[in-house]
Amino acid sequence: MKLHFYGADKEVTGSCHQLEVNGKKILIDCGLQQGGDELDDNALPFAAGEVDCVLVTHAHIDHSGRLPLLVKNGFAGPVIATRLTCDLLRIMLMDSARIQEMDAQWKSQKLSRAGVEAVEPLYTVEDAQAALDLLQPCEYGEELTVCDGVRAKFIDAGHLLGSASILVTAQEEGVTRTVAFSGDIGNTDQPIIRDPDYITKADYVVMESTYGNRLHEGSGYTVEELAHIIDDTLRRGGNVVIPSFAVGRTQELLYYIREMKGQRMVRSYPDFPVYVDSPLALEATEIYSGDLRGYADEETLLVLRKGFQPIRFPNLRLCRTSDESRMLNMDKEPKVIISSSGMCEAGRIRHHLKHNLWRPECTILFVGYQANGTLGRLLVDGIDTVKLFGEKISVKAQIVNFRGMSGHADKAGLEKWINAFAPEKPRKVFVVHGEEEAALTFAESIRLQGYEPLVPDFRAVYDLASDRLVEAGVPSASLHVKEAVRHKASPAYIRLQQMGQRILEVIRHNEGGTNKDLARFADQLQSLVDKWDR
Repeated sequence: MKLHFYGADKEVTGSCHQLEVNGKKILIDCGLQQGGDELDDNALPFAAGEVDCVLVTHAHIDHSGRLPLLVKNGFAGPVIATRLTCDLLRIMLMDSARIQEMDAQWKSQKLSRAGVEAVEPLYTVEDAQAALDLLQPCEYGEELTVCDGVRAKFIDAGHLLGSASILVTAQEEGVTRTVAFSGDIGNTDQPIIRDPDYITKADYVVMESTYGNRLHEGSGYTVEELAHIIDDTLRRGGNVVIPSFAVGRTQELLYYIREMKGQRMVRSYPDFPVYVDSPLALEATEIYSGDLRGYADEETLLVLRKGFQPIRFPNLRLCRTSDESRMLNMDKEPKVIISSSGMCEAGRIRHHLKHNLWRPECTILFVGYQANGTLGRLLVDGIDTVKLFGEKISVKAQIVNFRGMSGHADKAGLEKWINAFAPEKPRKVFVVHGEEEAALTFAESIRLQGYEPLVPDFRAVYDLASDRLVEAGVPSASLHVKEAVRHKASPAYIRLQQMGQRILEVIRHNEGGTNKDLARFADQLQSLVDKWDR
């Protein structure tokens, strides 16, 4: 009876774990790596054809985005998730497949001019449809038999519509173990969805640590603060551009904007236009407007029972075509633009950034987590120029990192979740799904509370029956260098990657330095990057 760690180990994205029981292999999530976490074109570190079943905690791509790749490589078993997670997966995996195809086509066109062989997409629309054909929906609290000796129960995680923590009970050769997989633990008091439910007993816990080293900064007046930002920007004649995850965060924003419009909080322009410029977000909004019984909070259900749409309001405009999207940047009327992707790595948002970043009257409003290595993270961290579509863009717009809307529990919320395991503490708490510093900090915090934490490395293996680590895995610091070696990179390129790791270490060592020194350091790095960014 073993637990394998195949993703989001000392990283935030690419969540993937595998239980091995009675010769059966059960995956819990199979997500895409994103931003600085991405390695090896998201290749699978196991034989897909040997996997018997997949349990999916929720629909976000960093937890589900490699399901089509899994099928492409031979998986043919059931994919079990809650009913609304299945509904969201049907739109999200198809959208991801189209992006994979378009990216491959763009790269192939670029390479063909150099006489280089075309690039194959990670997976296709056909692969995504094959994965969707394997979906088996369930409901919260339902006791499921996954395979011989393995049962599972999905518990509301309060992170996204349909999101779940999963409690797995495994029996092998007379030994029984329960393992709780947290999935992404939600923040409390979010609109539309319910607060997280808590699990009180398990032998082992695999839990996320995205915000394991910090607290959210929100004041509790989310609608008022958002209205103030929008009001100030529109008064200046600028646009509010919001990079937003198409599923979950966009619908939450619409809920808040409906409230502020109803109370006329934006006084400079009470009937301001709001554009949702993401085909995926439009499809997700239809699901959020559908049958939410058993998933939505009481306030949302009450609004629905009265015949109102909780995420519809006057002057909400939906951009379905690329032509409609382009026209937004030709229209001089101040407006709110909500577009994906939330970390600015792809999608229509990059065009809106190109047309608005250089305008000091505009605001770029971030409302979600920005992973290391993403354009969103660079902007939040204060970069002064970026390159978009081959053009250098000066960052003059106001950059606001609005922490009051996080869909993840902060350090206090994570501690509340783990402290629900009482009176008996788990044998071991595996801390995953967090940048290394966040995971290690949270592990130390709960160790001081009497828990036995372990922050596993990629490919680590733990024997649940004998309660011991049997394979240590690959240290995160060496993954990028090992990847370069695997692809037979030149010694000079390997050395360059090692220097990149060294630069990151030096940056961390300079935390707490004077603003003058840090600014000079950043300017020197910027000059170096500009010189070699070819």
